[in-house]
Amino acid sequence: MTRRVVITGLGVVSPIGIGKQNYWDSLVSGKSGITQISKFPLEGFASKIAGEISNFNPEDYGFSRKDIRRMDLISIFAVIAANEAMEDANIVITDPYRAGVMVSSGIGGITTFEIQHSNLIERGPTRVSPFFIPMMIQNTTPGEISIRFNLKGPNFSIASACASSTHAIGESFETIRRNDADIMVTGGAEAAITEMAVAGFSSMRALSTRNDEPEKASRPFDRERDGFVIAEGSGVIILEELEHAIKRDAKIYAEVTGYGATADAYHITAPCTSGLGSAKAMEFALNKAGISINDIDYINAHGTSTPLNDKIETTAIKTLFKEHAYKLAVNSTKSMTGHLLGAAGGAEAIATVLQIQNKILHPTINYTTKDPECDLDYVPNKARNFEIKNAISNSLGFGGHNASIVISKYE
Repeated sequence: MTRRVVITGLGVVSPIGIGKQNYWDSLVSGKSGITQISKFPLEGFASKIAGEISNFNPEDYGFSRKDIRRMDLISIFAVIAANEAMEDANIVITDPYRAGVMVSSGIGGITTFEIQHSNLIERGPTRVSPFFIPMMIQNTTPGEISIRFNLKGPNFSIASACASSTHAIGESFETIRRNDADIMVTGGAEAAITEMAVAGFSSMRALSTRNDEPEKASRPFDRERDGFVIAEGSGVIILEELEHAIKRDAKIYAEVTGYGATADAYHITAPCTSGLGSAKAMEFALNKAGISINDIDYINAHGTSTPLNDKIETTAIKTLFKEHAYKLAVNSTKSMTGHLLGAAGGAEAIATVLQIQNKILHPTINYTTKDPECDLDYVPNKARNFEIKNAISNSLGFGGHNASIVISKYE
């Protein structure tokens, strides 16, 4: 008998709110979290905007000054989100070897890397922190979570750029299905609003330069889109085997029913123009869920606001869903949050769950000019009452990585 996997806890740190209720309130009201970057001087930067976690002090969330000195911001964000998710799920761990962590990042501890590199250049090798390596490597993040909650099951991270946390959720789903765990803490975290990261993405011409109107810069599927807006945060969910959840009378938000992963094998950064890789990832996820294209009501798109991504993702949806594509609702959480890179899939899975639960679609904001090559229903600018039975959440990453999960109403 196939083991079913349900979602019993949610935790989020985002530019539009910390905590799932604040996050949801902002999503449904169409609030933008994009502002001018405050973390470093902006002279010479083509892109000067980001989705920052504003007015953030880790001490407000129980971190000591010692903790803060020894943890990169990705781990801090992830622990806050994991703590909310664990409290939300109300879990007491009885067998720690049946509970694991798979929380990913696309870039890792680049903040730590930049600070310690400056120490090396300016002050010499003896002034590089002994915590440099463990702070920087991304697998420390699930390690930190496991230590805090005594979770001794499968524990690692996945690096697939902006698909990292959707891959993490999908692989956690598979871990429970094959009976290697009963509980998985999963999702992603990212903290890459740094001089090097912004300069690098700017050199690629990947970022929006709509600096005079930050809140209008992220505009997925709009004809005037000019690039993505870098953002930071974390999205963590608790996956649990159904019978395990029922036995403890857990609150069940939704069910993960399918997962598909493919590679474009095309280009190191650009998506394949046919969209076939993404279409296949969605197809494989549907097959695993045992449902047809006509059973999908809604897609949370990768929707980055880059000229290529949005056009090709639209092509992928139409390739798989054919005429049914025009009956689907498709929206982009990134229109409000910006692009959380390796954490995007975790935050967007939570957005998908909350939309299923509340029977409301959040809008794709800043959609003002139709693009003839993006001709689906993107839920423009205003939330909409809508019942979702089966949804897909998509993530695509540099390197040609495609990941799709099916999240279904629990029945």
